[in-house]
Amino acid sequence: MKPMTPNRPYLLQAYYDWLMDNELTPHVVVDAYVPGTQVPQQYVKDGQIVLNITASAVGNLQIGHDFIEFSARFGGVPQQVVLPMAAIVAIYARENGAGTVFDMEEAYQLEDESVEAGLTVVEEATDDPVLTEEAPQAPEPKRRGHLTLVK
Repeated sequence: MKPMTPNRPYLLQAYYDWLMDNELTPHVVVDAYVPGTQVPQQYVKDGQIVLNITASAVGNLQIGHDFIEFSARFGGVPQQVVLPMAAIVAIYARENGAGTVFDMEEAYQLEDESVEAGLTVVEEATDDPVLTEEAPQAPEPKRRGHLTLVK
């Protein structure tokens, strides 16, 4: 039997559509250490970055099977952002935390597991519509499926 394709791209698109249909603001939690991830490094905290991906905050949003791509302004500077599916940890609504943390799928296992750390999501308001900065947190060793929202 042929191995199944990863379900993350399908679930991510479905959650994004659901959040947008309910007029909520979708944010993605991104593991900035996954190879191929292109994010503004000056905003990465504890190996992760939380990005607002609502249509009004980003330009040319494309959610594909392998990557999320869009353009956005960070501190007034336009940048192209590329997020491999392996880097997407979670998607949730800023307003109420509705969303999901994605399970690690075999297709996204990294060769170097040492970059994997438990990531905690902390919501904090910023002036930048795309970026949500993280409060410093001590990473937990080798845990990936935990999402804690702090309002």
